[in-house]
Amino acid sequence: MGEYRGYWWTLIVILTVTFGILGFAGVEVYRQAPPIPERVVTDTGAPVMTGDDILQGQSAWQSAGGMQVGSIWGHGAYQAPDWSADWLHRELVAWLELAAREQHGRPFDALSEEQKAALTYQLKREYRRNSLQSGTLVLSERRAKAIEQTASHYEQLFGDAPALRAMRDNYAMKENTLADPARREALTHFLFWTAWAAATERPGMVATYTNNWPPEPLIGNHPTTENVLWSLACVVILIAGIGGLIWGWSFLRRHDETPVAPLASDPLGGGALTPSQRALGKYVFLVLALFIFQVFIGGLTAHYTIEGQGFYGVDLSQILPYSLARTWHLQSAVLWIATAFLATGLFLAPLINGGADPRYQKLGVDVLFWALILVVVGAFAGNYLAIAQLMPPQWNFWFGHQGYEFLDLGRVWQLALFGGLCFWLVLMLRAMVPAIRVGGDKNLLALLCVSTVAIGLFYGSGLFYGERSNITVMEYWRWWVVHLWVEGIFEVFATAALAFVFAALGLVSRRTATAASLASASLFMIGGVPGTFHHLYFSGTTTPIMAIGAAFSALEVVPLAVLGYEAWERWSYRRTAPWMQDLRWPLAFFVAVAFWNMLGAGVFGFMINTPVALFYLQGLNTTAVHAHAALFGVYGFLALGFTFMVLRYIRPQVQLNEGLMRVGFWALNGGLVLMIFTSLLPVGMFQFQASVSTGMWYARSDAFLQQGFLETLRWIRTFGDVVFICGAVALAWQAVVLGLWGRGRGDVSPAPKPAASPAE
Repeated sequence: MGEYRGYWWTLIVILTVTFGILGFAGVEVYRQAPPIPERVVTDTGAPVMTGDDILQGQSAWQSAGGMQVGSIWGHGAYQAPDWSADWLHRELVAWLELAAREQHGRPFDALSEEQKAALTYQLKREYRRNSLQSGTLVLSERRAKAIEQTASHYEQLFGDAPALRAMRDNYAMKENTLADPARREALTHFLFWTAWAAATERPGMVATYTNNWPPEPLIGNHPTTENVLWSLACVVILIAGIGGLIWGWSFLRRHDETPVAPLASDPLGGGALTPSQRALGKYVFLVLALFIFQVFIGGLTAHYTIEGQGFYGVDLSQILPYSLARTWHLQSAVLWIATAFLATGLFLAPLINGGADPRYQKLGVDVLFWALILVVVGAFAGNYLAIAQLMPPQWNFWFGHQGYEFLDLGRVWQLALFGGLCFWLVLMLRAMVPAIRVGGDKNLLALLCVSTVAIGLFYGSGLFYGERSNITVMEYWRWWVVHLWVEGIFEVFATAALAFVFAALGLVSRRTATAASLASASLFMIGGVPGTFHHLYFSGTTTPIMAIGAAFSALEVVPLAVLGYEAWERWSYRRTAPWMQDLRWPLAFFVAVAFWNMLGAGVFGFMINTPVALFYLQGLNTTAVHAHAALFGVYGFLALGFTFMVLRYIRPQVQLNEGLMRVGFWALNGGLVLMIFTSLLPVGMFQFQASVSTGMWYARSDAFLQQGFLETLRWIRTFGDVVFICGAVALAWQAVVLGLWGRGRGDVSPAPKPAASPAE
């Protein structure tokens, strides 16, 4: 540790405490997950459903696309309804109608205000009362009839009933989403259970299993007292955290007093490429191919929010429905960004190893590439077969579609991807461990090594749930992957990798790079690890989970306050030496990362992260605003920066075309701005007003979203999508056609490195 002992101990203590909190609170998640009744019966003893029926319904929901067809408890797609909120409201309305006719002989709407108020009071008492005893849930005969009526609607909706054809089109659902009537019936049992948990109070508490989510005035689903208090605490902690950061920044980020003298030539560009580095051309191709695929399939997904089952009049829904397009859109995003990070690590490995490949490194790089191809093809084919209902139900979870956002791929492909990451970890450690053993200051390399191990292993947390796991437990582990692995571990790896590269280039001293990386890692993880719980406020967890998530998610925003300085510092590197002009476009992408980190992760993230805000915003297009600005704005631009940096060194003879690079860079940024500020954010704000005034069910309903002005806003998004697509095509053409398969022409002079062999 040497002079960095304080930094290391700070990081170790932070990781120990924060993962301790995450682990101990995880026990609470398991213990307090909403129970699945063994039996559901009426008060006369008539059977309604069993626990096995509910779990069979969960499996049916997964095979239909799961979170890619509407959402459950706010997590999933934004086009179709949130099924928990929608079922709950439909069942409540059915109960009121039955009660009105039984007690007054008239429809509910024909009753006096006093009669309506009396029935609504009875409704609230019945639905919020917890009647689960010894594994048996007892319902009134009236509620059983309301459930039967509601279930009939969903059985028709997920089938091909002509009466609901227009609604399916509005929801972007294909005809016969679930072709088997038995599986449609099972699905209704699962949807009922999610709505029951959202309406029923926990024993000994005055809040439902989902902390009163979704907003539903009919039964008093309003923000809890704890929700409001922790929302206020969240703001106070944010202000205090920023103040503490300003006070302590100079201690955490000390810089050398003597500036580093610029080098006469690029220290990474003078030696010969190793065989494993020359083999990385195909990784760059895979990154750009998946990127282009994601962009185009994303355009189709966005268009489905307007036409539903068609693309400019052509019915694609039976071949490539919205649920499949959105699945591939999210999966390809994870895969191309992860591949870019893997390629960056593999490029650095020989540099770490003294400029030479460890034994059989090229073979390992080639094997890993084809393993990635196998995962991509297998996962995408499985997704298609599952959603098309061509795969046997018992195979779906393992080979088809798990149904969970970002973890949609079948479990076999998930295991294969985890195996590939572990194999990548072995390839990296073969270069890192011997280098660490050599004398000298290896603290920065040690941090890079630790983050590499974390990337390889943390994806495995997504294997800790099964097909029939309680969805609350599944959400806990899903966010270990989506939040911790993607937003936390990748952030630390990127920080350490960039610091290592900048130090190797002679742009900063090793001491400065090491201190900055350790300090940044501490800042990222102190809020990022327990902040995982801000995704679980309303997913069947208790108040302590909300408290932890609110408090620490506020601290997640704190380090983003200094990213403007980080961006300027990185951009200033381009003038340190003439040869740095060759790296100005990767630097430009890193500057964009800092900007979108501040806006997408910081501003838009905090906009929806306080419990009281998220109570009304969860599952609306405001979540998509944060997702697009943070996932692509941060990790997408970061991956592109890494990709073009690797391309610059493995194809040193290539001259980047300045026109294409400018179009690509600014069109991606401009397109992202346009799609957010002209469409996603305005639609989300109108939904927010509807959620507060009427309820979540209405904010996500086709009656609301198919209003003319909202359709116009979704059409306007096309302009941003087209600009973004043009930027993506420009960059892909530059990297693949001019970079990997030919010699580009432009203003950038080639680096002083021998020409590499063609892409392998």
